[in-house]
Amino acid sequence: MTDTPAPPRTSPLHERHEALGASFTDFGGWNMPVRYTFDLAEHRAVREAAGLFDISHMAEFWVQGGRAGDFLDYVLAGRISTMKIGKAKYSMVLAESGGIVDDVIVYRTADDYFLVIANASNRDAVAASFDAARATWSAAQAFLDRPLEGTDYAVTSGGGIPRVEDVTDQFALIALQGPRAHGILSSTAGVEITGTALDQLGYYAWTDGAFESAPLFVARTGYTGEDGYELLIPLAQAGALWDAVLAAGEPEGLVPCGLAARDTLRLEAGMPLYGHELSRDIVPAQAGLG
Repeated sequence: MTDTPAPPRTSPLHERHEALGASFTDFGGWNMPVRYTFDLAEHRAVREAAGLFDISHMAEFWVQGGRAGDFLDYVLAGRISTMKIGKAKYSMVLAESGGIVDDVIVYRTADDYFLVIANASNRDAVAASFDAARATWSAAQAFLDRPLEGTDYAVTSGGGIPRVEDVTDQFALIALQGPRAHGILSSTAGVEITGTALDQLGYYAWTDGAFESAPLFVARTGYTGEDGYELLIPLAQAGALWDAVLAAGEPEGLVPCGLAARDTLRLEAGMPLYGHELSRDIVPAQAGLG
């Protein structure tokens, strides 16, 4: 007997996509909307007004605990420990060969608290990389050039290893992208920005918010080459947030967009996609990311 493949997973917004007439495709093990009307129309809406994407298939990991920044320096490319709270950074998980396991976005939310967002198809690979790193990393390694105050490198093996938690199944992720994204999000009923105001939020930064009393993580990041926001919301409030943003954006030309438009937008912007321009057989320098 052969194992029957698991059916594709569905987004918490799946019924809303069906109601909007979306066509679907299997992407990274998820049944996601590929288009609602026409690819060119959705692409053009993002360039000229705004588009709303369901990207709940993306994987989310919280990395927390003492020395979390140093741990991520060990796991990811680049210096994560020097990031300022409130900022985001593009990085990569690398194999021992130097090939790319996945490209990720890292957000620093506190001194020892980080959010890492990875690609859906690489969720298991990124989790395995974190597990392998936790098995080999020791806080002692972080102190080789800066001893603990009042000690003589007295750190037990494995001490200070941060906790890594896969929280993908607890959240939905919605991307509002386009030149009118700021005005649309600012006017969305139920959305309250409790941290840095949107008009003061820099690119590759995030702020705290709330939607109908639920916590809302608002990041000024995206994958279209346009300005916009990515909104991380608990599953229970995802549908209501999607509806509220669509309603606020309708007068501004906002349309729901599928993965086909997202792909042409990122291509036009020169952004790589894992499995195409990035893979384990490609080192960052070969992809122009060195």
